[in-house]
Amino acid sequence: MMTFLYILGGIVLLILILGMIAPKAYDVSRSVIVNKPKNEVFKSLRSLKEQEKWSPWEKKDPNMKKEFTGIDGEVGAKSAWVGNKDVGEGEQEITKIIENKRVEGKLRFFKPWKSEADCYFNVEDDTSSSTKVTWGFSGNNKFPFSIFMLFFSMDKTVGKDFEEGLASFKALMEK
Repeated sequence: MMTFLYILGGIVLLILILGMIAPKAYDVSRSVIVNKPKNEVFKSLRSLKEQEKWSPWEKKDPNMKKEFTGIDGEVGAKSAWVGNKDVGEGEQEITKIIENKRVEGKLRFFKPWKSEADCYFNVEDDTSSSTKVTWGFSGNNKFPFSIFMLFFSMDKTVGKDFEEGLASFKALMEK
């Protein structure tokens, strides 16, 4: 019985230590240069419906069910989705727009697990005819999920999707 209590105590201690050293937050972003003026790029990025055309998750589930509410491209607009195991279920809401500079939003995931993250697009002039676009998201890792983040790289996993999406966005805009 004592051996069992020592093992149990060791497991609890290990979990507590891992919880203390585990990353409490994440921030993932990628950038691309689009050979179009900033106002054209920004107009497309602020539209949730336009995002469907280049989103890497649309490719993972072309049969995803989508619902839009609010005025697309305005604060309060939402895109909700229900998809396969690769995209899950959730919604994206536009929460702030700084004209020709930044679009901010909330991502709420319901399945396969509940979580919430902040997302954004930044645009800035690269030259008079090209625009630097940065796509990112950030959030907090809650215990005990934070322990999993010791062995999983959000940057590598989501970063690849961002790179694919930005490449598709660039190709679409430059057509």
